[in-house]
Order: sequence, then structure tokens, then C-alpha cells
Amino acid sequence: MADDSLVVLLAGGSGSRLQPLTADRAKPAVSFGGKYRVIDFTLSNCLHSGLRRVLVLTQYKSHSLHKHLRDGWSIYNPECGEYITVVPPQMRNGANWYAGTADAIHQNLFLLDRNPARKVLILAADHIYRMDYAAMLAAHDEQSADLTVACMKVPLAEASAFGVMAIDGEGRVVEFQEKPEHPKAMPGEPDTALVSMGIYAFPKDLLIEILKADAAQADSSHDFGKDIIPAMIATHRVCAYEFGGVRGRVTPDRYWRDVGSLDAYYEANMDLLDPVPPLDLYQTDWSIRTYHAQNPPARVVPGSNGHDGVMTNSSLGAGTLIIGGLVRHSILASRVQVHEDALVEDSILFDHVTVEQGARLRRCIVDKHVRIPAGETIGYDPELDRQRFTVSEKGITVVPKDYQFS
Repeated sequence: MADDSLVVLLAGGSGSRLQPLTADRAKPAVSFGGKYRVIDFTLSNCLHSGLRRVLVLTQYKSHSLHKHLRDGWSIYNPECGEYITVVPPQMRNGANWYAGTADAIHQNLFLLDRNPARKVLILAADHIYRMDYAAMLAAHDEQSADLTVACMKVPLAEASAFGVMAIDGEGRVVEFQEKPEHPKAMPGEPDTALVSMGIYAFPKDLLIEILKADAAQADSSHDFGKDIIPAMIATHRVCAYEFGGVRGRVTPDRYWRDVGSLDAYYEANMDLLDPVPPLDLYQTDWSIRTYHAQNPPARVVPGSNGHDGVMTNSSLGAGTLIIGGLVRHSILASRVQVHEDALVEDSILFDHVTVEQGARLRRCIVDKHVRIPAGETIGYDPELDRQRFTVSEKGITVVPKDYQFS
């Protein structure tokens, strides 16, 4: 059951492909949907799955993440054995930072040794999805697995970004390749591959044994996908658990996104604005928890020119004001202001962004505390934008935090 399990949440990634959004924060701390942080989705899954012993392993530029966990996730009672504990690198095994996913846990084996949990669930903190981990842990027990790997089907053309698996008729993993250049399709489904979600369940004692053995291998990169899983297939019972399984409580949506690149991040946010979004944030039986700052309600009001503010198919955070401006198909976080005759469309604005009179933004991501000057235009001339900002492969212009216009 979930209550005999310890969660280790890997939250130390630098998120280099999300620059400049990760220039001052770890990827799990990046804003999402105008209200949440990326890590909120994984932690909410833990909450709803009955998992209340969570170690969050942080590393890269973690202050913003630590602050968010303190303010939004101090919800458990340590006296009842419940906690979300932040674990930065301790340097207990030497003077090195975490060198890989397996090494990050190996450096904290003392926390596993003294924990009474029977199983360990290893999660990544940088994906957007809902999942009932309790159902996966039940399947892990039912199959008497030494390792259970959560998996999902993706188009073959996208599979090279993942660990690609092959399973037999009983759900046992018989092959695993980490990010292969030429991934193999599933039998009978030539355009589909079965890939790892980076979610693993282990018996605790076996995990400790495996990590100690891997740490002694000088030629290992100390990574679950590259080293641990391929080696275990030949010697242990490694089983697959398909995302959206039927055991226990099953969430209605089957949505999972890796938001590791600017384009993937932008598209996942825009998914929320679909008429019937693939990820339903209004789902009452699996809500997403986050930190709520004390802000007034959002308002759409007339500007000094007498024009009404207009908002169509957009999301407005608390304290946001549309003052005679026009906002179309966009996500605005808290305390944003859009002034007279300004236009914001197909864009994501973080907290405390101000768009002054007559400015125009299209297909933009604007980080916190940026004031867009009156009459400024961004997202209409890619070459001009590249001289000042980061522009993604698909043409999304990103204005960094605290940017000052000359």
C-alpha cells in the first residue's frame, strides 16, 4: 500500500533548454498555467495518492523552489510521520554534486536506511500530469516486481527523447534503451513506441543494494535510464506499468507532458485554453495544490480613453487588471496590468508584468517584473526579437525576468 512507501522526488535539474526561464530558478519552480509551479503537479499526485513521506532532492538554483515548498507545501504533520523534506546536496560521500539520477539518491542513502518504508517511489519533478501512484504501487506488489517502471505510448518520431522499452506478454520489460537514435516501434504498432516516464518503484532494501553496487562501478554514469534499468533486466524482475492503468482510483484525463523545452512549455500552457482542455484544472476530485498569495480579484475595466477592457478565451490570475486593453488566448498570472489600446495575444505573462498603452505582444512569454513600454511591439518581427531576446525554434519570443528596456 501507499502508506508503506517513501517518495524520492528528483528536483535538481538545471533546465538548460528552458533558458532564460531557468536563469534564476530550477525547472520545477517555473510558473505554469498562470497560477502553479511545475512541481505542484507531482506533489499533488502524491497528496491524492496517499503518499505523505516525501524527500525532495534539490540542487540547481533552488532558492525559489525551497521558498515555494515552504509557503505552499508545509501541510503535513511530522508528529504523524508525514513530511515533505527538502534535501540539498549533503556532500556525505565526497565533494561532488549529484552526478546523475541514481547518484543523487545514493548520496542520500542514510535517509533511506533509517526510514521504515518498505518501498521507494522515485519521481521527477518537471512533468505536467495527473497520476494515481497508489495504483502503480499496488501493481508493483501484485507482480512481485524488483523494479516497476511507469510507461506510456508516444509517436515513434518523438521516442528518441525518452527511454524506449519492450515488454513481453506478461508485462515484463525485456529491453530498454535510453534515448536511442533509432527507437524501435511496438509490435503491431509501427508508428508508436513504449517509453519510460521516469517513474520507478523499488523494494527499499533492493534499491539500496543496487545503488551501492552501481556507485562502485567506475564506468557507470550513475543514471537509472542509462545504467540501472538496462543492467537489472538481465538479473531481476523488471515490470512495466502503463500510465492510466485500471487498478484503484483512475483519474479521468490521460495527459502527460515533458515541459523541458520552451516550445513544449508554451504548448502545454496553451493546451489549458482549449475549449475542452486535455488537462482539466477544474476537476474537483484531483485538484492541483499551490501557494496562493494574498491578491485582490482580477478585473476587466474601462481605460482612460473610454474603451472597455476586453478578454477572450484567456486565464487571469488574481490581482490582474485589464484597463482598456485587449487580451486574446493568453495566460496572465497575478498582478499583471494591460493598459489602454494594448494587445496581448497567444502569450504567457508571469507575475507583475505591465503592458503599457498601445504595446503589442504576440506569441510571447514574459517573465516576472517586466514593464513593456508604451508602443513597444514584440512577436511580430523575429529578426528584431532575436537581437534582444531568446526566440524558440517555433518562434516563441521570451523576455527574461527583470528585463529593462532602453
